[in-house]
Amino acid sequence: MSATYSGTVSTARTRPDRCPGVLRPWPAADGGLVRIRVPGGRLRTASLLALSALAQEYGDARVHVTGRANLQLRGLPLTEGVLPERVVAEIEATGLLPSRAHDLSRNVLTSPLTGLVGGQADLRPLTRSLDALILDEPALAALPGRFLFTLDDGRGDLADRHRDLGLVALDDRTAQLRVGTAWGRVIDLTDAPTALVGLALLFLDRRGTGPTAAWHVDELERPLVRGLATPSPGEPRTETPLPYGPIAGLPDLTHVAVTDDGIDPATAIAWAGRTTEVVITPWHGVLL
Repeated sequence: MSATYSGTVSTARTRPDRCPGVLRPWPAADGGLVRIRVPGGRLRTASLLALSALAQEYGDARVHVTGRANLQLRGLPLTEGVLPERVVAEIEATGLLPSRAHDLSRNVLTSPLTGLVGGQADLRPLTRSLDALILDEPALAALPGRFLFTLDDGRGDLADRHRDLGLVALDDRTAQLRVGTAWGRVIDLTDAPTALVGLALLFLDRRGTGPTAAWHVDELERPLVRGLATPSPGEPRTETPLPYGPIAGLPDLTHVAVTDDGIDPATAIAWAGRTTEVVITPWHGVLL
């Protein structure tokens, strides 16, 4: 498998990553902070309502969004550093924690507008396939919590997010891999989930062990794989962050900003009354 590698180790690690999950909450000053992975940012409003109810019962009554299009709950109770089992079970019941073992590893960021308007390809099926393969591979439960897959549908909206493994669609059938911050080979989109999982397994084999183990592809001591060094067929398109407000070409779709205060219960209820699904964006927003 040929692809590229951008260089030498960029950071000398001295500890394992501490990125939070559901099974590994962060003990913040206001209580437990948990991060819930939402591959591709696609969120059923029924799940949002369930999380909102959970946040009202146990936490700060808000559902927060992150810069990787994931969700966070704050102010949750902790017992010896972990959530009570009943809280974990209620998060599982929302459908957003399909595998406790893979709690930290389902970091998949996809162009939020893919399949809706613009882009070279609809990457929603590919996102689902990649997530399914991650869940089916026990070894990938060991990925660092900060390890990120980025699936750019060719519009370039994730151009500044490529850190580990991903791709950029060239048309509706092919894409070019990203390996770290470098460019990899061109592959069929249908082969992409398997290729990305294979590279992730290779990363785990190469990252080392203990507190000095790499968190990211570009921190490896030797190249993950070798190959092309430039984008194909040329410099890709790069878009600025999606502005808030109505989406051009789709008058019924709006990018709504979510402040640091998060999504309050009334807002979650209102959204659920309008649609069955929203898309979390990496710009602290929601496509509604």
